[in-house]
Parts: sequence; C-alpha cells; structure tokens
Amino acid sequence: MPLPTNEEILTALKPVLDPEIGLGLVDLGLIYDVMVEPDGKVKIKMTLTTPACPYGETLLHLTHEAAASVDGVTEVEITLVWDPPWNPREMASELAKDVLGIW
Repeated sequence: MPLPTNEEILTALKPVLDPEIGLGLVDLGLIYDVMVEPDGKVKIKMTLTTPACPYGETLLHLTHEAAASVDGVTEVEITLVWDPPWNPREMASELAKDVLGIW
C-alpha cells in the first residue's frame, strides 16, 4: 500500500471544524505540521485557538480520526503545542480571514 502524502492528510483534516468559529482547523491555521514516516505513521503538530478551548479534546479526537481514515496510515500521533501562539492574522487562510473579518 502506498504511503499517504502530507496533502492527503491535510485534505482529510479540512472538514474538521472548530464548532465555536465554524471554520476548519486547516483554514484557521491550527495545523502547524504534518509528517508522514516511512512506516505510515503520521505525526501532526497542532494548536487550538486558546489553551482554554472547551472543545480541545473533541478537536484532538476528530483530528486523529480524520488522519487515521486516510489509506496507508498505520498510526497517528498528535502533539498539541502552544508555541508559536496561534495568530489568525498570520496563520489563517484568506477564506478564514474573510469570515473572521480580518483584513
């Protein structure tokens, strides 16, 4: 079975929404890094909008499930990080900035 690509993982993560904002984690810029190892293990480095995010555990679970659903993924490891702090002006997509009213 071929290894998944970073792009395939990011595509699988696009529908994972932050329920408070109504936008996907990828568009919000909350996914900092995706790495696929030669054995199919996927390592994801991500953050949340705030450390007190009430949906944090849910978002981690949904992210894990979405990545694990990609063909060729053998394991998913998610590391939650706070550095660098999330900054929507620099990290969010143009779509997310439009929806959030950031110009």
